[in-house]
Amino acid sequence: MVFLAFLLCSFQLCHAQQTQEQMASHYYSSGQFEQAAECYEALYSRAPNKFYYQMLYRSYIELKQYKDAEHLVERRLKKNPSELYLYVDLGRVYELRGDRRKATKTYDAVIEKIGYNSSQINELTQAFESAGHPEYAIKVYLFARKKMKNPLTFVGELATLYERVGNYEAMMQEYFDLLDNAPNMMNSVQISLQRVLSETANPKLVDGLRSALVQRVQQHPENKQYVEMMLWFSLQQKDFQFAMVQAKAIDSRFPDSGGESLMRVASIARSNEAYDVAQECYAAVLKKGTESPHYFSAKVGDLEVAFERLNRNFPIENKRLWQLIHSYESAFDELGKNVNTVQLMRNYADLMAYYADSVQRAADMLYDILDLPKISPNQRDEAKLALGDLLLFAGEVWDASLLYMQVEKSNKNDVLGSLAKFKNAKLSYYNNDFLWAKTQLDVLRASTSKLIANDAMQLSLLISDNMEEDSTFGMLSRYAEADLLLYRNLVDSAWNLFDDISRSALSHPLFDEVLLQKAKIRIRQQRYAEADTLLQQLVTQYSFDILADDALILLAQLNEERLNNPQRARDCYEKLILDYPTSLYVEQARKRYRLLSADSPAPSNQ
Repeated sequence: MVFLAFLLCSFQLCHAQQTQEQMASHYYSSGQFEQAAECYEALYSRAPNKFYYQMLYRSYIELKQYKDAEHLVERRLKKNPSELYLYVDLGRVYELRGDRRKATKTYDAVIEKIGYNSSQINELTQAFESAGHPEYAIKVYLFARKKMKNPLTFVGELATLYERVGNYEAMMQEYFDLLDNAPNMMNSVQISLQRVLSETANPKLVDGLRSALVQRVQQHPENKQYVEMMLWFSLQQKDFQFAMVQAKAIDSRFPDSGGESLMRVASIARSNEAYDVAQECYAAVLKKGTESPHYFSAKVGDLEVAFERLNRNFPIENKRLWQLIHSYESAFDELGKNVNTVQLMRNYADLMAYYADSVQRAADMLYDILDLPKISPNQRDEAKLALGDLLLFAGEVWDASLLYMQVEKSNKNDVLGSLAKFKNAKLSYYNNDFLWAKTQLDVLRASTSKLIANDAMQLSLLISDNMEEDSTFGMLSRYAEADLLLYRNLVDSAWNLFDDISRSALSHPLFDEVLLQKAKIRIRQQRYAEADTLLQQLVTQYSFDILADDALILLAQLNEERLNNPQRARDCYEKLILDYPTSLYVEQARKRYRLLSADSPAPSNQ
């Protein structure tokens, strides 16, 4: 009976304490600190644990009862001298009372009491951070490190604190010291720095990191880790010219690297359209000769960059075109025609067909690809698509359609199959079979490829918006004919037909499409001022049309690359970002806008 009575009493006491704790929590969270303090005083007197202490301390602080808070800390400190965070609580009370000297003295004193207990150290640093004194948290870690005689202790914690207080050079020194003793931590350090760079939009961060890197590289030019870090940082900042300098330095000082850094810079610069840097890096690797492990890749990369530049800078001088063609032919003599040079073979076919007006030589090269013994199914089907495009270009419509259908059939559930289906639908559009083309295009609007889905949507809307009531599709047929002429590079004929369409009526839903096509023709003909006028007309008169963002991105590129008007280009990119936020071109526009803006502020919704 006595035991049962004891259990019942204990249960009642526990239940009463839980109820009081719930009340205390409610009072504190609702800002009723006086009632909360009363409850926590009772709870703490019965069970003087750390949680009740902290809540009672906070209640006193909220009530500005600094004397009560001071007595509370002193009583607990007397009973628990190893709980060093209590000194921070005491110093915080002195601060709030206005006695900064006494607070500083208390903070300085507790650092001298640090032992070897890591949990005690972490508890103390957390207390300093909570009190708004990260500089003292740094002092704690530095003192503990010195006492433990281990320079690699608390590297991560100190780096984070230095980042928080904006001392980026000190942060980098921590990471450098870590790399000095543990080179295998390079990847971890880069991941940490990448996070900092992505989360912090403070220019002082970039300057601090660069300053620390330059200093270390100058002090230790023989240390590959530092040069690698400088290279990595340059690539993060998209400073490809400086990255190339670092890659060349690595290549010169550490010949065993075999040009790997140069190839890495070339690849990233190329993907960012920094073609001059990419080609210079490839050239540096090629100078090493055929013994270089990267010679083959550099040769291929150099030619692919030259081809990409050609596509970005149409038209091209005839002399430069044939120089590039001869470079490709020399590469085939040296590297052969095989599965590793398939992309070069396809590029060569494009050069011959669409630039050098030699369709037969282009077709021969594509047939060479199809005859390769070890070609993958994907490579074979990509070559078939290219051959289909070439046949369409040459006017062999049905042969092109047959190839598209073959590729679609063998790639029913992937992007290549969707691309083939789109090409066949467009061929039906060229052939005036608009209803069938629209049926296929509407299916493709659900494609997993955003680009194909968008192209399919645009062509489908073009057809549906221009279907005439008498079902003759007269104007649309003429437009499709002009579109095919343009694809076949019969530019003058296409211009005349587009111009005739625009003059044949006062208004028509096709007129915005006609303006865009005429602008593209003028760009091909290097009549840039006329192209600018046509694009501006489209943007002004058809601002709510689906082609407005296409016109804006083209207008921006025209002013940036051809008319030497970066301010107008910047304005066009900004307008596209702000007025057409769902456009496929937004990311591209945002990238170019930032580069053109330099240090000026970006649009508010970016």
